[in-house]
Amino acid sequence: MSPVKIIGASYVGVPATADLPPEPIKLTAMESLWVVIPRLQHVLLYHDADMPPFDDILQSLKSSLATTLRSFAPLAGRLVHLKDTGDVAISCSPTDGVRFVVAESDADIRRLAGDEEHDMRVLEGLVPAVDMSQLPTAVLAVQATRFEGGFAVGLTVHHGVADGRSLWTFVEAWASACRGQIPAATPTFDRSLIKLPGGEELASSILQKIAPNLPSAALASPIGEDIARFTRRTFTLDAHDIQRLKQRIVDLGEAHGTPLPRSPSAFAAIVALAWTCFARCTLLGKPFAADDDLLLFFFADTRDRLDPPVDAGYIGVCLTGCAATLPAAELRGERALAAATLAVQGEINKMKEDPVAGWNFMNPTLWALLDRMMNISGSPGFRAYDIADFGWGKPRRTENIKMNQDGQVAMMRSRDGQGVQVSVSLLHAAQMDEFKSHFLMF
Repeated sequence: MSPVKIIGASYVGVPATADLPPEPIKLTAMESLWVVIPRLQHVLLYHDADMPPFDDILQSLKSSLATTLRSFAPLAGRLVHLKDTGDVAISCSPTDGVRFVVAESDADIRRLAGDEEHDMRVLEGLVPAVDMSQLPTAVLAVQATRFEGGFAVGLTVHHGVADGRSLWTFVEAWASACRGQIPAATPTFDRSLIKLPGGEELASSILQKIAPNLPSAALASPIGEDIARFTRRTFTLDAHDIQRLKQRIVDLGEAHGTPLPRSPSAFAAIVALAWTCFARCTLLGKPFAADDDLLLFFFADTRDRLDPPVDAGYIGVCLTGCAATLPAAELRGERALAAATLAVQGEINKMKEDPVAGWNFMNPTLWALLDRMMNISGSPGFRAYDIADFGWGKPRRTENIKMNQDGQVAMMRSRDGQGVQVSVSLLHAAQMDEFKSHFLMF
């Protein structure tokens, strides 16, 4: 029996006053890559002794969502295949709406929000299920789940329409509306802001390569593995932990004659720590060979680095991929943290010099190293806990649900606003125990 029971579903429509785009919004080349890797899913958990009745919470969430869709109308649309041109686009109409699922669970929300290890049987049921393998498909769906003493808000959004920054911009606007306040940023869905060589023709070319059977958008890949097979845990580094880690990296660099040009960022330091821990884990019961090259992959938001820069309220995908490689032996050695940090900083510097060089991450070389790859998503800059107060306090926990890769790390600012939350996905429980022992040892 499922720990989450669906009670019903309805649609929250776009207000008649919404300004709809006059024609379908074609995805850029950056966004077209995500047509075959579509789901971006997050859940937010809330519990408190003074929670209002769930029906009142539902009414507030639905009415504020309708208000928010006045500015975010394309998120209520559908992603379609334009047969005449071969493009994929967001189609919007006055009759559009966001599917709003209502559910209930008898699970203990305090345990769910407090446990280090994820109860995926429950968490996965808290985000709405959307089949995105065939176009047309919904762009966004939401779910509210009732618990004893609390509730959850789950979101499923198509990654071809929104990246992490876009998702949290929308959540911030929705939460602000629910509190009766005006959102901080004005959204824009103008794809002409993204300048890539080749323009619309480049997007069509990408789609022909990665999704040749459109409107079928299915991808036969290890990325599609069953989420229930993976072991996931969340660790939180407070501000003191991060400062101590950064100083440790600086000291190691100086001790081994490879001083860092500057103190590392929290992102670089934590990624380096996670990468060295991953290198010390086992793979399918076997350790990485010393001469194995291990790959680190992460995305960088390039909005501020394009020429001209993209508006802060841009709702879309504006990411470039960064990849670093080091031998397993170097990631296990005495100067491993310093070496890993230098490699991460090196890729960040390359991105700053050419912000669009790595936009096409569908690189066969990368996928060939998938079993030796640590994949980083999210950012310490994502302030999910601060922005997702719908009027009943900060979430007690928020998690990225779509983490189904052996060696994936998701980051965001921690609930106290000072530290960093680090969620880790590995295939085997024994690997996770090993990872944890190294991660907490530094």
